[in-house]
Amino acid sequence: MDIASSQHDVVSALAGVRARIERAAREAGRDPADVTLVAVSKFHPQSAVEAALQAGQRVFGENRVQEATAKFPALRKAWPDLKLHLIGGLQTNKAREAVRIADMIESLDRPSLSDALMKAADQEGRLPDLLIEVNTGDEPQKFGVPREEADAFIRASRVRFGDRLRGLMCIPPAGQDPIPHFQFLRRLADEHGLAVRSMGMSADFPQAIAQGATLVRVGTAIFGARPAGLAAN
Repeated sequence: MDIASSQHDVVSALAGVRARIERAAREAGRDPADVTLVAVSKFHPQSAVEAALQAGQRVFGENRVQEATAKFPALRKAWPDLKLHLIGGLQTNKAREAVRIADMIESLDRPSLSDALMKAADQEGRLPDLLIEVNTGDEPQKFGVPREEADAFIRASRVRFGDRLRGLMCIPPAGQDPIPHFQFLRRLADEHGLAVRSMGMSADFPQAIAQGATLVRVGTAIFGARPAGLAAN
């Protein structure tokens, strides 16, 4: 497939996802403008991101700091209103680079990372917006604060980060009905007065919108399948 064909696929797929977001929001009695699409470009080339940018997309998600650093600084020069979210589990030794490049970090989940982010913010003179990732399925192999620890961690994080803590994020367990997980995250966000709820991916973002998502993270439905051997989102 040539680059022109690939870009056309991204543009038409993006239009389809936007239409589905609008439809899901209206069916839920919500304003579509209240739902932000995060186009998850992990593992895809810079040319695919450029195609989405040319089609008007401005918010992107990356899992790996190193990949984001390679792709996005040059793109920001051409599209200064571009917003970058880091959505993957973040190692503390990557905190300074993450703080330097990201507009939002969606994967705050432990005190040691809080410490690293505060230190990095002091060094860089900036702090991105933050979301706490909640492991709503209490899956041992996944990142995210366990359900029973979430309230205390949210309270501590609000004291520490103030208004920079914007909300919560979750990734429901594969193969389970995601709706109870979305409902749990929404209730938790509401209880703590947090406005941002990042939930829903390519397979379930309409359900997430019905349950109050304000950010949906869509990769495969826009950019296509990941290269063989790499996990899809």
